[in-house]
Amino acid sequence: MVDKGRVLDNFYVPTRYANGHPEGAPFEHYGPLQSNDAIRYASEILEFARAQMA
Repeated sequence: MVDKGRVLDNFYVPTRYANGHPEGAPFEHYGPLQSNDAIRYASEILEFARAQMA
């Protein structure tokens, strides 16, 4: 879970702020592969957290 959280953490600033990359908009630096992985990792982390809280 920690490694998956680290992957998601790397997306936070560059995708949230327009100047997160030296050139170009954030959408130009990420594609379906990164998006699918991020969604899958976030879902797994949420499932884990919900199971721990139950």
